Amino acid sequence: MITLHTDIVGSLLRPPELLNAQKQLAAGAISPARFKAIEDHAVDEAVALQESVGLEVVTDGEMRRQSFQSQMTAAVSGFGSFDLDAFLWGEWYDEDGVEKKLRPRRLGAVEKLHRRRFLSADEFLYLKSKTKRIVKITIPSPSLWANFWSPKYSRDAYPTLDLFLADIVKVLREEVAELVRLGASYLQLDAPHYGLLLDPKTCGFYEKLGWRLDQWLSLGIELDNSVMDGFPKVTFGFHI
Repeated sequence: MITLHTDIVGSLLRPPELLNAQKQLAAGAISPARFKAIEDHAVDEAVALQESVGLEVVTDGEMRRQSFQSQMTAAVSGFGSFDLDAFLWGEWYDEDGVEKKLRPRRLGAVEKLHRRRFLSADEFLYLKSKTKRIVKITIPSPSLWANFWSPKYSRDAYPTLDLFLADIVKVLREEVAELVRLGASYLQLDAPHYGLLLDPKTCGFYEKLGWRLDQWLSLGIELDNSVMDGFPKVTFGFHI
């Protein structure tokens, strides 16, 4: 007999009410308290949906994030100026064809990273209070953040990619330790950039940062293991 395990990767589509509230908050049209209520409701609906279809593991749908990885830039200073395209650049295909987004020209960490708060602790505590199912929190794979290092713009703060990613690992290990302290038992590392290495254009970009293709796999996985090492009671998922 085969037992299948199923849960969502992490993200669900944000409802129109939340998307509108995000714009209103940015424009100063609603209060942070009102926005938080709308955001909480979106999380509640995401949890209810997952429970209604029988999932044993639930997430908050990543309703509180601009992108699946943006909790890092929201909680940690030093990344410099950027917009949503910093997370979404590349070629996107749908039934209407291809949409191309350029990587922001000046993207790159400009100061030493400084954690102002934990990335996902509040997400976890709220989600944990709303369900009796297994709770999963997603965090980004360290080498995914190579996208936010530039040999030009980051050189004063981080002369090498390795030094930059070492601080990323430090931030993520502290995050894992805090989530475990709060009771988390299932965490997922998001690493879609490994699959993107199959694309010659994307691969060329990453290799220009200083690591050969084979290093992106071996050193990247080494960094992933550095984040997970020492937490034997935690189940780690991996999203590629």
